[in-house]
Amino acid sequence: MIVTNCSFKPVVKHHGVPFLEKKQAMLTIDKTNINDIQKILGYPSTKSKFDNDIWIYIERKQTQSKLKNLGKMKIFKNDVLVLELDKYGILKKKSFYNKEDMKNIKIAEATTEAGFRGNSFIYEFLSSMRQKIDDPLGQRAKKRKEISQR
Repeated sequence: MIVTNCSFKPVVKHHGVPFLEKKQAMLTIDKTNINDIQKILGYPSTKSKFDNDIWIYIERKQTQSKLKNLGKMKIFKNDVLVLELDKYGILKKKSFYNKEDMKNIKIAEATTEAGFRGNSFIYEFLSSMRQKIDDPLGQRAKKRKEISQR
């Protein structure tokens, strides 16, 4: 019996800008402007606004892993391009990261704590405001009181 629906080629799911690594080589610092970037790469995956505009482009390719992993999707290409533009729209800095570079990025593990304690004035005020928003007429308190009196 001939199986016609099966293929021996792996299924590849692509997300983002295709050929990002090749396309980013066409961008020149202090020469390329916003229009050139959009013509070459299209609109960014993410934009950020600080002192300068930061545009982020992503390319990700996934394929199914071996049979022993039950066909889970495996990332085999994960590229990120970060572009920093000045207020005139000129490219000032570009950083390209591939899958291997991302393994070397260190993520801070420090955490921040809440700025107020359970007994502070701010906490009490915000709690009372939340209670008034949730139950503006005080109906829940009345029902609880009636039930407890029965």
